[in-house]
Amino acid sequence: MSVDVKSITQLREMTGAGMLDCKSALEEGNCDMDKAIEILRKKGVLKAAKKADRTTKEGVIALAKAEGKIAVVGLACETDFVSRGAEFITSVNEFAKQLLASSENDFNTWVDDKIKNEMVVRIGENLQIVAAKIIEGKIIGSYLHSNLKVASVVILNGGSLELANDLAMQVTAMSPKYIKPEDVDEAEKKKEMEIYREQLKNEGKNQAMWDKIIEGKLQKFYTDVCLIKQAFIKDDKMSIEKLIKQESDKTGAKIEVVNFYRFLI
Repeated sequence: MSVDVKSITQLREMTGAGMLDCKSALEEGNCDMDKAIEILRKKGVLKAAKKADRTTKEGVIALAKAEGKIAVVGLACETDFVSRGAEFITSVNEFAKQLLASSENDFNTWVDDKIKNEMVVRIGENLQIVAAKIIEGKIIGSYLHSNLKVASVVILNGGSLELANDLAMQVTAMSPKYIKPEDVDEAEKKKEMEIYREQLKNEGKNQAMWDKIIEGKLQKFYTDVCLIKQAFIKDDKMSIEKLIKQESDKTGAKIEVVNFYRFLI
């Protein structure tokens, strides 16, 4: 059956598939547009499967916000060229809005179909969702770096949105593992102390001083891995702990970090 150029062009605009793929699908579907789209979708699944083992080392993160809730979506691709494209960035932002309006389970089903049957066919790269999370809390701050590849969300039990946003920026920049020293895994703490002891032994330090030196090293370790012990990136003379206390004193209520999340592509 002969397929006219107008139909091929229309199908290409609707699906983003190549001209030859559109022509073949229309011929196979007897010029029925719906059947042709179904054929392209099926071919898209096959193409996606072939690309699924290719490395995705680029991508972007998007946030969508509502009162008391933030949706985070990260979509990885193969090349920087694709990740910087306006269509790709717009799609990820739309994904975040879709997640915000639904549940994580429903979103994962929807987006998997969307990627395999539409985006992979159109873009021609392996695409993978690397983050899809809804975060809820009383005060939620967020920060998305200008490169769109790293973002953080911080939940507070009180205080201001400005403080929460500052702490999200802190988490993005300094990548803490824990909120406070009490949260540090005991096995990790024990391993650090063993390393310090071995260092002191090799340095020939007086064993009577080991406990004091080890405690000092442990405190330094906390400033690296614990959020509240870190120096504030906007004022390195102030710790996050003191920053939070200042706001607590202003409001008259104790402010604490409930949780934080860091996302990276």
